[in-house]
Amino acid sequence: MFSLNNLSFSYKKRGGDLFHDLSLELATGNIYGLLGKNGAGKSTLINLMTGLLTPKSGEVTLDGDNVRERLPKTMSDIYLIPEEFELPRLTLKQYVSINAPFYPNFSSDDLQRYLDIFEMGGSMDVKLHSLSMGQKKKVFIAFAFATKTRVLIMDEPTNGLDIPSKSQFRKLVTAGMSEDKMMLISTHQVRDISEILDHVTIIDQSRVLLNASIAEVTKRLAFRPMQDGDQPLFVQPSVMGALVVVPAQPDEETAVDLEMLFNATLQNPEAINQLFNASK
Repeated sequence: MFSLNNLSFSYKKRGGDLFHDLSLELATGNIYGLLGKNGAGKSTLINLMTGLLTPKSGEVTLDGDNVRERLPKTMSDIYLIPEEFELPRLTLKQYVSINAPFYPNFSSDDLQRYLDIFEMGGSMDVKLHSLSMGQKKKVFIAFAFATKTRVLIMDEPTNGLDIPSKSQFRKLVTAGMSEDKMMLISTHQVRDISEILDHVTIIDQSRVLLNASIAEVTKRLAFRPMQDGDQPLFVQPSVMGALVVVPAQPDEETAVDLEMLFNATLQNPEAINQLFNASK
């Protein structure tokens, strides 16, 4: 269990808390989508979750251990793919030789399998600094999955990937997921990940506006063209007419539109909160 307990954090230069008394629990066996507006604090929250920042109060724990203490047993079980990164002037073989020992469950076979999914299978003697930005990202993501950590956190992982590579990324996530792992993907590119998520968390600074499984969203909300008598939580114009997010009727089941869900949650947070918590 990954737990954020009464977390508060602020940047001195900004003044005021970016997070105040925020609590959240993330369980293994789930792929979470972390969504929020620009400036909502998604990247900061990720840095707090991985022990890179110190909260003003509260703590983040993995199975009861405070991640900020950065204990070897904790750090060997968490891997972060940041939005921006640099790879050293090394061959892939050298990079693996230096970094893989920090992760006891690292699998060279899995690394090759993930490189193959990205159509990057080739010599381990390839020089990392000679790769394009997209190729570097594929290699870094493949290495991250090969560490086989229980917690894998990704910040905008599809940025810089072309359309075929985004499809390969989704295939890799599916191949690398298991019941004893937890993945969290923070992104603005919701259409890139909508097919692979089974849980969505929407934040707005100190507030968790929505934290629900995709199955629960499907049960509570409908995403479809407007009908007579609808009282929509969100309306999106389209060339085919108005599309809406509305409370689902009994036995009504529609595909979840993450972009519309995000907008509906920001526009009507109280109504969404009441709808999802009414039966709890």
